[in-house]
Amino acid sequence: MHDHFTYDYAVIRLVPKVEREEFINVGVLVSCPARAFLEAGIELDEQRLLALDATLDIEIIREHLATIPTICSGGDQAGPIGQLPQRERFYWLIAPRSTIIQTSSMHTGFCRDPATMLEHLLEVMVRPRLLKYR
Repeated sequence: MHDHFTYDYAVIRLVPKVEREEFINVGVLVSCPARAFLEAGIELDEQRLLALDATLDIEIIREHLATIPTICSGGDQAGPIGQLPQRERFYWLIAPRSTIIQTSSMHTGFCRDPATMLEHLLEVMVRPRLLKYR
Protein backbone atom coordinates (compact mmCIF):
# COMPACT_ATOMS: atom_id res chain seq x y z
CA MET A 1 0.00 0.00 0.00
CA HIS A 2 1.17 3.51 -0.77
CA ASP A 3 2.15 5.68 2.14
CA HIS A 4 1.89 8.97 0.20
CA PHE A 5 -0.98 10.12 -1.99
CA THR A 6 -1.31 12.93 -4.49
CA TYR A 7 -3.67 15.66 -3.38
CA ASP A 8 -4.82 18.96 -4.85
CA TYR A 9 -5.86 22.03 -2.95
CA ALA A 10 -7.09 25.57 -3.47
CA VAL A 11 -7.42 28.39 -0.97
CA ILE A 12 -10.88 29.92 -0.58
CA ARG A 13 -10.79 33.71 -0.54
CA LEU A 14 -13.24 36.49 0.19
CA VAL A 15 -12.82 39.47 -2.11
CA PRO A 16 -15.18 42.14 -0.71
CA LYS A 17 -14.52 44.69 -3.45
CA VAL A 18 -13.53 42.75 -6.56
CA GLU A 19 -12.30 45.90 -8.30
CA ARG A 20 -9.74 46.50 -5.51
CA GLU A 21 -8.47 42.90 -5.57
CA GLU A 22 -8.03 42.85 -1.76
CA PHE A 23 -8.88 39.56 -0.12
CA ILE A 24 -8.62 37.44 2.99
CA ASN A 25 -8.19 33.68 3.01
CA VAL A 26 -11.18 32.01 4.66
CA GLY A 27 -10.76 28.34 3.86
CA VAL A 28 -9.13 25.51 1.96
CA LEU A 29 -10.44 22.82 -0.38
CA VAL A 30 -8.54 19.52 -0.46
CA SER A 31 -9.12 16.71 -2.96
CA CYS A 32 -7.36 13.34 -2.81
CA PRO A 33 -8.97 10.99 -5.34
CA ALA A 34 -6.91 7.97 -4.22
CA ARG A 35 -8.51 8.28 -0.77
CA ALA A 36 -11.96 9.37 -2.08
CA PHE A 37 -11.44 12.57 -0.10
CA LEU A 38 -12.99 15.95 -0.84
CA GLU A 39 -13.39 18.34 2.05
CA ALA A 40 -13.34 22.04 2.78
CA GLY A 41 -12.27 23.76 5.96
CA ILE A 42 -13.83 27.20 6.42
CA GLU A 43 -12.80 29.72 9.09
CA LEU A 44 -14.26 33.18 8.65
CA ASP A 45 -12.48 35.91 10.61
CA GLU A 46 -15.26 38.48 10.62
CA GLN A 47 -13.15 41.28 12.12
CA ARG A 48 -10.53 40.96 9.39
CA LEU A 49 -13.24 40.88 6.73
CA LEU A 50 -15.02 43.93 8.12
CA ALA A 51 -11.70 45.78 8.17
CA LEU A 52 -11.72 45.52 4.37
CA ASP A 53 -15.39 46.44 4.00
CA ALA A 54 -17.58 47.38 6.97
CA THR A 55 -20.74 47.30 4.81
CA LEU A 56 -20.72 43.55 4.15
CA ASP A 57 -23.66 41.33 5.12
CA ILE A 58 -21.79 38.73 7.19
CA GLU A 59 -24.83 36.44 7.52
CA ILE A 60 -25.18 36.07 3.74
CA ILE A 61 -21.45 35.42 3.42
CA ARG A 62 -21.68 32.71 6.12
CA GLU A 63 -24.58 31.10 4.24
CA HIS A 64 -22.69 31.05 0.95
CA LEU A 65 -19.52 29.69 2.56
CA ALA A 66 -21.58 26.94 4.24
CA THR A 67 -22.57 25.60 0.82
CA ILE A 68 -18.96 24.70 0.00
CA PRO A 69 -18.62 21.79 2.50
CA THR A 70 -22.13 20.67 1.49
CA ILE A 71 -21.06 20.46 -2.14
CA CYS A 72 -17.91 18.59 -1.09
CA SER A 73 -20.09 15.99 0.66
CA GLY A 74 -22.33 15.64 -2.38
CA GLY A 75 -25.78 14.07 -2.43
CA ASP A 76 -29.27 15.50 -2.74
CA GLN A 77 -28.72 18.24 -0.14
CA ALA A 78 -26.03 19.72 -2.43
CA GLY A 79 -28.42 20.19 -5.35
CA PRO A 80 -27.51 19.37 -8.96
CA ILE A 81 -23.78 19.97 -8.37
CA GLY A 82 -23.92 17.39 -5.56
CA GLN A 83 -24.85 14.74 -8.09
CA LEU A 84 -21.57 15.12 -9.97
CA PRO A 85 -18.68 12.74 -9.29
CA GLN A 86 -16.39 13.88 -6.48
CA ARG A 87 -13.56 15.06 -8.73
CA GLU A 88 -15.94 17.09 -10.91
CA ARG A 89 -17.35 18.76 -7.79
CA PHE A 90 -13.80 19.81 -6.86
CA TYR A 91 -13.21 21.30 -10.31
CA TRP A 92 -16.57 23.08 -10.17
CA LEU A 93 -15.69 24.59 -6.78
CA ILE A 94 -12.30 25.88 -7.93
CA ALA A 95 -13.51 27.28 -11.27
CA PRO A 96 -12.55 30.96 -11.70
CA ARG A 97 -15.21 33.44 -10.62
CA SER A 98 -15.45 37.20 -10.40
CA THR A 99 -17.66 37.17 -7.31
CA ILE A 100 -16.95 37.89 -3.65
CA ILE A 101 -16.05 34.21 -2.98
CA GLN A 102 -13.15 32.99 -5.11
CA THR A 103 -10.44 30.33 -4.99
CA SER A 104 -6.74 30.41 -5.69
CA SER A 105 -5.18 28.38 -8.45
CA MET A 106 -5.03 24.65 -7.81
CA HIS A 107 -1.84 23.35 -6.19
CA THR A 108 -0.66 19.74 -5.97
CA GLY A 109 1.36 17.82 -3.42
CA PHE A 110 1.90 14.50 -1.65
CA CYS A 111 0.54 13.60 1.76
CA ARG A 112 -0.04 10.59 3.96
CA ASP A 113 -3.42 11.73 5.24
CA PRO A 114 -5.53 14.34 3.41
CA ALA A 115 -7.48 15.27 6.57
CA THR A 116 -4.22 16.10 8.35
CA MET A 117 -3.09 18.08 5.30
CA LEU A 118 -6.36 20.04 5.33
CA GLU A 119 -5.71 21.04 8.94
CA HIS A 120 -2.10 21.97 8.13
CA LEU A 121 -3.19 24.13 5.18
CA LEU A 122 -5.76 25.91 7.34
CA GLU A 123 -3.05 26.66 9.87
CA VAL A 124 -0.58 27.96 7.29
CA MET A 125 -2.87 29.65 4.77
CA VAL A 126 -5.93 30.83 6.68
CA ARG A 127 -5.31 31.36 10.38
CA PRO A 128 -3.61 34.68 11.06
CA ARG A 129 -0.24 34.53 12.73
CA LEU A 130 1.17 37.24 14.91
CA LEU A 131 4.36 38.70 13.58
CA LYS A 132 7.15 39.11 16.07
CA TYR A 133 9.60 41.91 15.59
CA ARG A 134 12.92 42.17 17.38
